[in-house]
Amino acid sequence: MEAPSSPFRVKPDTSSDEALRHIRTAKTISISPELFEKLYLTPQQAVKGYLRNTFANPTPVALLGFLLSCTPLACELMGWRGAGGNGAATLGTYYFFGGLLMTLGGILEFVLGNTFAFVVFCSYGGFWFTLGSTLTPSFNAYGAYAKDPTEPWEGLTSDGFHASYGFFLLFMGLLSLLYLICALRTNMVFVTIFFGLFMTFVLLTGSYWEIAIGYGAIAAKLQIASGAFAFLACLAGWWIFFAQMLASVDFPFQIPVGDISHLIRSGTMRAQDKERFPA
Repeated sequence: MEAPSSPFRVKPDTSSDEALRHIRTAKTISISPELFEKLYLTPQQAVKGYLRNTFANPTPVALLGFLLSCTPLACELMGWRGAGGNGAATLGTYYFFGGLLMTLGGILEFVLGNTFAFVVFCSYGGFWFTLGSTLTPSFNAYGAYAKDPTEPWEGLTSDGFHASYGFFLLFMGLLSLLYLICALRTNMVFVTIFFGLFMTFVLLTGSYWEIAIGYGAIAAKLQIASGAFAFLACLAGWWIFFAQMLASVDFPFQIPVGDISHLIRSGTMRAQDKERFPA
């Protein structure tokens, strides 16, 4: 026999008016796990308070910051229409979209109790701030490697700069790999984003290290490949951003994000099963 539905449960196809009626008349509210993961990019977990019923969802604005920074950079890495310069042309977006919006979104995810999204957005927001500051002359990141202090831009072509910066990209790749593993509890779109970013950082690391040892031709190919994987991550990001915006205005149709949270059962569910059916 099918269990009776909770009067406080809001289904994915519930209209905005009906949802608001539930919120006004109930002390608590719940949404389906699939819709929650689509909105917050993290498996649904019990948290105290009702902040999610009070404040707007910060996830889309953090995604927007990522997309408007990473998508142009991916095109520049691939050299489309003669683009280049390690992304220096879009320096402002790294600060005011990638860094600012992702960090702001991460802090708001912290307020709502979404740990995974909080850590992801703040860490990548830090990456964009780091990339922007590295390319900003006043920080003198590359100027320290220039032979002539009066010509700091020469540091951008030095072997030492590329060999050193490659380590930062390498460990950003490691961080993305950890996120990729965690994303197996969310949806296929999120998995695609982290896989694309993981490959992007690994290939960029190889590109920088190849430049450092003088193999420019190989480095150029690795850079193009890294741009292609970054573009793949961005395509997935635009898809889930669109899905979230459709859900935010209660659009009459929704697009799937490939929920896979049921494939790997949570530790809480496994513990409950052991309590119910002890060995």
